[in-house]
Amino acid sequence: MQEKGLFLDRIKIVLGERVLVSTTQHVQPGEVLTVMGPSGAGKSALLAFLGGFLGSAFTARGRALVDGVEVTALPPEKRHAGLLFQDPLLFPHMSVTGNIMFALPETIKGRRERRRHAEEALEGVGLTGMGERDPETLSGGQKARVALARVLVSAPRMLLLDEPFSKLDTGLRQQMRRLVFEKARESGLPVLLVTHDEADAQAAGGEIVRIGE
Repeated sequence: MQEKGLFLDRIKIVLGERVLVSTTQHVQPGEVLTVMGPSGAGKSALLAFLGGFLGSAFTARGRALVDGVEVTALPPEKRHAGLLFQDPLLFPHMSVTGNIMFALPETIKGRRERRRHAEEALEGVGLTGMGERDPETLSGGQKARVALARVLVSAPRMLLLDEPFSKLDTGLRQQMRRLVFEKARESGLPVLLVTHDEADAQAAGGEIVRIGE
């Protein structure tokens, strides 16, 4: 029987002579694995390997499976990794709804149906009625919520979080942590979080892997 969740199978990432990451881990659906370490330790290299955009300067071995599918054998666009970064990276030429509709799978047909899905996604992150707004008019916390909604509607297999709370002020950071981890649990998505913030790791509540120390 295939194993549910994200399985990191003997993954080793090397830069030059330096081993950055060497790990085997299993992340259950809805749970969070936190990878901690100082800047330059290789935290983001692990995310890049899983997402399929690891730079050619790195050497990587091992594989990652999600629900029994070996995602590291697939091209990046077929891996369905939901990525959240420090910056929300919203498209400035699209409305809030447009940003979310852009990420919807092609299997959802028709403009009206796609708009309905986008509006439901906004409601799910507490932004009901804000679909026609220009992203530039949103606060930092609102932009982060739109970015989360956009990732969730894309039907990801896993969530990869690259310090997504680091640019928010303390109050917003706590709100976004709660929201992201709650949505991951609801959706049954395994999560890999990289951070240097102990409070992020505590909020995630899962296992912690420390590298580069």
